[in-house]
Amino acid sequence: MKKKTFAVDIDGTITENGGGRIHLDALEALRRLTNMGHDVIYVTGRSSVEAYLLSVFGGTRKIAVGENGGCIALDADDHILLGNIDECNTAFELIKNNVKGVQKKPVFPRLTEVVLERTFDMDDAQKILSQNNINVKLSDSQYAIHINSKGIDKGTGFTELMKKFNILKDDVIAIGDSATDVPLFKVAKTSVALGNASDAVRSEATMTVSGCSGDGVLEALDKLAPKLSEI
Repeated sequence: MKKKTFAVDIDGTITENGGGRIHLDALEALRRLTNMGHDVIYVTGRSSVEAYLLSVFGGTRKIAVGENGGCIALDADDHILLGNIDECNTAFELIKNNVKGVQKKPVFPRLTEVVLERTFDMDDAQKILSQNNINVKLSDSQYAIHINSKGIDKGTGFTELMKKFNILKDDVIAIGDSATDVPLFKVAKTSVALGNASDAVRSEATMTVSGCSGDGVLEALDKLAPKLSEI
């Protein structure tokens, strides 16, 4: 079996969504994949630094795509910035002044996006942005609402990584649970939506499992195991 690259979301996929606690059995399973010779790369709405640190301490490949595709961490102090945080801050100020309940979420510092609490109507915010010709993207990861530059998502971010390391679509397996993972599904030959994903997200994946979060990751890897036992 040819070497595969697993593109894995973090929140709601290998954590209990909202709590940030890692499912240790799922992490161990991803480490075993790495030991078998496959690559595991985290692709997350969290900062690329958080994802990079997880890769270091978790024993997977030391690369990460963070900020919903806006930032790639190649090393602790080596980042590729694909998004523009200035335009995201402009969008934040506009919706904060025009939509009730808009506030930043306390998170690791971001280099390309703004992260907001899930305390307001995203459609109302998008309407304000459109009326003022502010061309950014709002997305809900179930962990937070994110403001990203136009054209930035997990799919575009991971595609940049694929180009840099000559990773082929046929060799990519994506695993996730939220709408922000759908663009990532589209650049992978095999995509897995977990049991805690919405029906809309599950309909975009090539494979679904009933297990939620870390349990779902383990279920998915069990189903894929016959194809992964040898490289």
